Amino acid sequence: MVSFISTTLLLLPILLVLVAKLRCKQTHRNIPPGSSGWPILGESIEFLRTNSEGAPEKFIRDRVEKYGSHVFRTYLLGEPMAVLCGPAGNKLLFSNESKKVALWWPASVQRLIGPSLISKSGEEGRVHKKMLMSFFNMEELVKCIPTMDDVTRLHLATQWQGNEELKVYPTIKHYTFELACRLFMSITEPNLISRLSSHFKLFLKGVIAIHLNLPGTRFYHAVRAADAIRRELREVMRQRRVDLEKEEASPTQDILSYLLANADENGKFMPEVEIINNMLNLLFAGHDTSSSTITLVIKYLAEQPRVHEKVLAEQREISASKSPGEFLNREDLRRMKYSWNVVSEVMRMTPPITGSFREALVDIEFEGYTIPKGWKLLWSSAFTHKDPNFHPKPMEFDESRFEGSGPPPYSYVPFGGGPRMCLGKVFARLGILVFLHNLIHRFDWDLSIPNEKIVFDPMPTPENGLPVRLRPRNFSG
Repeated sequence: MVSFISTTLLLLPILLVLVAKLRCKQTHRNIPPGSSGWPILGESIEFLRTNSEGAPEKFIRDRVEKYGSHVFRTYLLGEPMAVLCGPAGNKLLFSNESKKVALWWPASVQRLIGPSLISKSGEEGRVHKKMLMSFFNMEELVKCIPTMDDVTRLHLATQWQGNEELKVYPTIKHYTFELACRLFMSITEPNLISRLSSHFKLFLKGVIAIHLNLPGTRFYHAVRAADAIRRELREVMRQRRVDLEKEEASPTQDILSYLLANADENGKFMPEVEIINNMLNLLFAGHDTSSSTITLVIKYLAEQPRVHEKVLAEQREISASKSPGEFLNREDLRRMKYSWNVVSEVMRMTPPITGSFREALVDIEFEGYTIPKGWKLLWSSAFTHKDPNFHPKPMEFDESRFEGSGPPPYSYVPFGGGPRMCLGKVFARLGILVFLHNLIHRFDWDLSIPNEKIVFDPMPTPENGLPVRLRPRNFSG
């Protein structure tokens, strides 16, 4: 009897999932074509495998071709899910926030990041985003350009100068993390930055993972890393409260001070736990996507000599207009139009974020099918950016795609879209261009491993860290 009960309890989660799938099929007969895959796991393993193999769009492309539809159903990360492919799907999801869809994240993300802006929707999400936008608007961010420029010059002088060969990705990752720590929280202490950076490496591996908190799994290590990050940030925050009370810190010096010193539009102060979670999320998002993109820009420039020379010419023209030692400013970055077209093409070919999730608040009609209320929804920049209907010859590097009006609406979405567009879009642009300006003046480079494989884990990452051979340029200014 005991054995029967134990077996039943083990099988119960599988039975519940199967019953839920059957009930959904009975209630909604016109659901999109697709497969639910294995019990519990669904098609999660194949979804994650194509990412680790460097082809995140393959999972989606194979099913679009198999079912002959730009919407299909699957079962990913513990949830029934509809995948909406291409600009029409992106438009539906981006333009119906809080009406037909709401933000949703897998259980792994919810557990690791906790209550914060990334997990809030509706009115509460709007209020919190408004608070953070007080820092992330253009007028505030341009004040950070001199600091970005200064930190970049120091980084290149201490970490790049004098090296004949260097692994780009880990070096850039440390640089972008240090910059985020300094700008968001005024953290400059090297040992603290090093400890946080080590924790974040483990944290990142478990963000998009199967939600199994068992010893040895990625998620298990990520949970413990997230807890360690929170302990460190809690100490930083408590010391900042003391400094603010003693007027040894300014209420506007960074995001941390601002959140501690200011109430929202309803007169409410953000709870301590949410401030910590938001800072964790900002440090994570504020360096990982940028480090990946900068690394890939360096890779593509080495592979595209014509493009490399045109970027160099544009940056030298800007430098020629500056006094010796003068920092970059907003107008300088506005003039980097060609350079930003190149960065944009890099993000089209290898998007820093391959997609994101929503939840259906109501039954949704799309492409002749019904997506049931409660289902999770996935959009994919990786698939959309490689669609030849919107990006002719998608496997060829062509920065001219971004001249004039650029790609068709909703066909280029490296930062998402709608109310949920990436909060740090402008911050990323400024940081990438400032780094590129300084790097290309001081160094030329070749790839030590031509055609190095890019894997998505979850950000696009060169398999061997992108080692390059450096050659100093003659530079003054």
